[in-house]
Amino acid sequence: MKKIKLLSIILFVLFFTACNTTSNKKNTVETNENGFVILTDDQIDNIIRRAYQYVALYNVNNKFAITQGGWNTLHADTKLKDHTMRDIARPNNDSFYTGIMLDLRKDAFVVNLPKFDSKYVSLMVTAYDHYVYVPKSTRQGDFQKDEKIVFYSKRTENYQGESVAGIDNVFEANGDFISVIFRVMPHANEPERFKKVVEQIGQISMQSLSEFQGKEPIPANEITFPEVGKTDLDIFENNFLEVMQFIFNHITFDDNDEMDRELLACFAPLGIAPGETYDPKTALKIDGKKFRQHAEKIHAENLNKLTDPDMSASLGPRVFKQKGQTDLEAILAVSIIGPIGLPIEEAFYPAVNTADGSQMNAMNDYVIKMTKKELPPARAFWSLTLYDKANGFFIPNEWNKYSVGENAGMKLNDEGGIEIYVAAEKPDGVPIENWLPINRSDEDLDIILRVYVPELDKLRSWKVPVAHKL
Repeated sequence: MKKIKLLSIILFVLFFTACNTTSNKKNTVETNENGFVILTDDQIDNIIRRAYQYVALYNVNNKFAITQGGWNTLHADTKLKDHTMRDIARPNNDSFYTGIMLDLRKDAFVVNLPKFDSKYVSLMVTAYDHYVYVPKSTRQGDFQKDEKIVFYSKRTENYQGESVAGIDNVFEANGDFISVIFRVMPHANEPERFKKVVEQIGQISMQSLSEFQGKEPIPANEITFPEVGKTDLDIFENNFLEVMQFIFNHITFDDNDEMDRELLACFAPLGIAPGETYDPKTALKIDGKKFRQHAEKIHAENLNKLTDPDMSASLGPRVFKQKGQTDLEAILAVSIIGPIGLPIEEAFYPAVNTADGSQMNAMNDYVIKMTKKELPPARAFWSLTLYDKANGFFIPNEWNKYSVGENAGMKLNDEGGIEIYVAAEKPDGVPIENWLPINRSDEDLDIILRVYVPELDKLRSWKVPVAHKL
């Protein structure tokens, strides 16, 4: 009996210790003389690499919400973007966006999907985790009739996916705060069709599920969001743990997903876990400046992947995917290069590099030539857009010329090919549609080619065009 009793005591102690290991971790970590948690360089790198997708999307989605007046709001494009666009790196002006920012904590929301007369329309959904879902697109045969879709999350208090009369589609989002983005080809060079597309964009609408059912709207609880950063690097330096705790409380994690498990494991010793509360008085402290330095290194490393054709080709099929369909390398790269995009079935985003492999710079002029057979294999349309490398913004110019394509304008030559010039002055004889202006300065440049609904079989053998220095 004594042995049995002793064994019972030992088992109880082991069980009690195991149950309290996670909650006590933040009280047992070592700190230095400045009060910062002691972490190796490898640990810091691992934390940043696994968190970058969340920091990037927190920054992007919250900035969009701030810009358009808060959550549960809708903002529709009716004009093509210009160089004043600063909310996201490497935007494009070959399509119109309608952004709906939803807070799903209290109530689900219904969005009206109108019929569209456009070559390309898609509906893209993402939460703070940066996994991309495209429940509707013209590629899939959608937008041929009016439909309604309802959005909710695992934590939505007053709805959990049951069927509702008048609702055609139900979508469970990965998080409580999501962006629902319509991307619409506007046919800007066809005035009548352009006008019609703009009118159809005006038919996009949203309302809470309670309102849709004729009930009183349920107000969302007041909530304080951690500060966004001017750049993602600012968050890594200033309020990284606070932001991650907020994200952890509003994201759905999957115990069977390896990336989710690894993320949670590396933050547990820092006291950051789902359901916890961030209190700056008691929270562990990290060396923000050191985290920023590591983030800057990782940022530069991934930004340079744009100029590596082999790496770009490797990443293409893996980026902007659903959870479980991508990997850390791919989602880290796109979170840095340009957050929120479409998977390769909907769009392909190769970088245009120089013929000799050198970095493109505004001290030089360039030409990009494609024969008819070398044009991008797009079932919908394609465009080529110029950015500054450092920030991923349009190059300011008085002509508001930032891209070449069916929407921004282009002129094919007599053989059906095209020559596109990147130059400080428009070369003689070159159509203005085929000119991308630059400002003569020591500024590195990037060019992104977008191929909407690519022919995947042809894409395997198609070569991305290169820029030749003049």
